[in-house]
Amino acid sequence: MIKRFIVSICLLCTAVVFSQQNNSSPYSYYGIGDVKFKGTTENRSMGGLGIIPDSVHVNLQNPASYSSLILTTFTIGGGTSSTTLKTDSEESDASRTTLDFLAIGVPVSQKIGVAVGLMPYSAVGYRVENTVTDNDIERYTQFSGEGGLNRVFAGASYKVTPKLSLGADIQYNFGTIETKSIIALPSVPIQYPTREINKSDYRGFSFNIGAIYQTKLNEKYDWYTSATYAPSATLSSETERQLATITFSNGLNELIVDEIDVLVSSNDVKLPSKFTIGSGLGIKTKWFAGLEYTFQESNELGNRFDDITAAGFETAHKISLGGYYTPKYRSFNSYFSRITYRAGLRYEKTGLVINDESINDYGLSLGMGLPLNYSASSLNIGVEWGQRGTTNANLIQENYVNFYVSLSLNDRWFVKRKYD
Repeated sequence: MIKRFIVSICLLCTAVVFSQQNNSSPYSYYGIGDVKFKGTTENRSMGGLGIIPDSVHVNLQNPASYSSLILTTFTIGGGTSSTTLKTDSEESDASRTTLDFLAIGVPVSQKIGVAVGLMPYSAVGYRVENTVTDNDIERYTQFSGEGGLNRVFAGASYKVTPKLSLGADIQYNFGTIETKSIIALPSVPIQYPTREINKSDYRGFSFNIGAIYQTKLNEKYDWYTSATYAPSATLSSETERQLATITFSNGLNELIVDEIDVLVSSNDVKLPSKFTIGSGLGIKTKWFAGLEYTFQESNELGNRFDDITAAGFETAHKISLGGYYTPKYRSFNSYFSRITYRAGLRYEKTGLVINDESINDYGLSLGMGLPLNYSASSLNIGVEWGQRGTTNANLIQENYVNFYVSLSLNDRWFVKRKYD
């Protein structure tokens, strides 16, 4: 039954992940957009920790965890976000609902586990308008963009020893980003507004390798150390650029007066390398607390098309602190004792620098894992409060609340029948 359910959900959601408008941030203007969190609701509720090799949940952040699965696990998750965009003088609200991941992990043997899945890699979604007057000449600009990159991945893990597991993912990144810019001089009646549309298609492979070491301390506590490394990767891109003069009808409708040119160009895009290491202590199925650090080399993407010299990139850093607590994992008379409670803190230096201001991101998360039955399936929910950016240097501060939910469904596959 669960196998048919998984197939149905996969067919439904594969189309959704490509078509959703999954961003509403002006900071997605830069590079290839906002890079999305690569992990499940369980990880995100603990500040983004990817340390634990769970036996009944897929850890999408470290491929070395796949060999720890004891049941075939299907997981799907999404969320909704509400953001207040704030400057020194104005505020506006934005919201979005997204599908965040779709994956299945399968224990092939006691030492080998595999996983495949699909998730957004980056997202672009913004619309910025501005009017300035210089020397009695009014200048109106409008910038908008949508799209992003998706990632399909497949990975495997092997238990070298009972304490050490190694794993690797191969990932194929693909997607389309479309941006539009309009420049008009309303105070010059004979001057038509100009419009530029850029549509870029991206394709390319990337890799991620990981290791997890676990042992006992004082015959009671479980100690985990986790590390992952994603080498820099190159994506190919092809961009079609359309230039036109336009006029406006009924205020917002654009009518082309003259199409100036259509240009097609090809170039390579480099994704920066990333290294993550973390460690934590706990008692299996009872509690866990850990700390994780991520370092990412400086991004070379810059902004995609317009000559914006006030923006650049630096090395990125992230620190996550979090954990979970389950009062009584196998309680038969108290449902609330079997609920897993999660919490975490996160600080991220995103690597984006605008007007000499580093764009930082802070977050506090809480979550719960609600058991669905005694086969370890669960409904996971979480909430995250955070702030990104600053109002300094005429920039935008984003205050956001993210709600997210996922299903983790377990079943036993590849069982040899004793009777036909």
